[in-house]
Amino acid sequence: MSEGQHGGQNGESAGTGVTTGALARRLGVSPTTLRTWDRRYGLGPARRDTGHHRRWSERDVAMVEEMGRLTSAGVPPAEAARQALKLLDSGSAAESASESAPGSAAVPRRRRPARPAPVRSSDMFVRQRRGLSRAAVRLDSPAVEDLLTDAVESHSLVTAWQEVMVPTLHAVGRKWEEAGDRYVEVEHLLSWHVSRALHRCATAPASLAPAGAPAMKTPLVLACVPGENHSLPLEALSAALGELGVPQRMFGAAVPVEAVAEAVRRTGPAVVVLWAQARSTASVPLARHIADTRWGVRGARGRPVVMLGGPGWAGPTVRGALRPTSLREALAQISRVRGEAAPGRGPV
Repeated sequence: MSEGQHGGQNGESAGTGVTTGALARRLGVSPTTLRTWDRRYGLGPARRDTGHHRRWSERDVAMVEEMGRLTSAGVPPAEAARQALKLLDSGSAAESASESAPGSAAVPRRRRPARPAPVRSSDMFVRQRRGLSRAAVRLDSPAVEDLLTDAVESHSLVTAWQEVMVPTLHAVGRKWEEAGDRYVEVEHLLSWHVSRALHRCATAPASLAPAGAPAMKTPLVLACVPGENHSLPLEALSAALGELGVPQRMFGAAVPVEAVAEAVRRTGPAVVVLWAQARSTASVPLARHIADTRWGVRGARGRPVVMLGGPGWAGPTVRGALRPTSLREALAQISRVRGEAAPGRGPV
């Protein structure tokens, strides 16, 4: 039985407080986010039931509501947590003084902060992008790391990538172009932390693969084309596949053509992803060469499906190649290929 179900339909029992699941629904965040706030910043419930079920008192609820309000406004999570804890400490001191002072019945108790209005997802994304951009401009590495972690845990890796990371990277890139070389360090710092956040997600165990998903004995091959050093989008795909437990071989930036072909022959992948950020690096002959690379023993040879990722492939066409326009679409197309691939032979 989950925490959200324990204690009744509303997640509460008389005198025991609110469950984590009920509080997460109330605040519009995931239960994982609440547990992370507890583990990382100490914003946890004062009591736990038998079996380690968290029970959030009204004071605990006020504290995490303040945390949610501040982070939605773009305050870095670490600073928001400090302010939320101050709220809890000041409330505890006021209540202690009220209970111990003579004539305490006449002393008004501190009012719990009003519950903030629900934040629409679009508004939350804007605030998270704004907070992340400001932290990067300040070269505040701890804040950048906290904000990226919070974005992934509040939404999902795919949503955080498409709605927070990519727009912020584009905004910082535009600022760099407009200001000459003034913001090169900002873009490099943000890119490095985004890469770190993606690598952390990529280490998720294979047990997270959806129940009933078809097993894949051979890994995918992921590589940037020769001359292409822009590898972050490919890292995002690698991380998302890692979360799903999909085996893969990630070769990163600027991989020579024959190195990719040799990897195909040695691993027999169902899908080879070729990333090209710029039109100048996208090569139709290269993609065709990889698509025609065979693997397996004589009489049972297979060949991979080629996925062309990135804006560099906007013009060129390769017959039979997949052309996703987003990370979410790439995952869906790979899932379909995994389901269609026959055992021991890649789809043609």
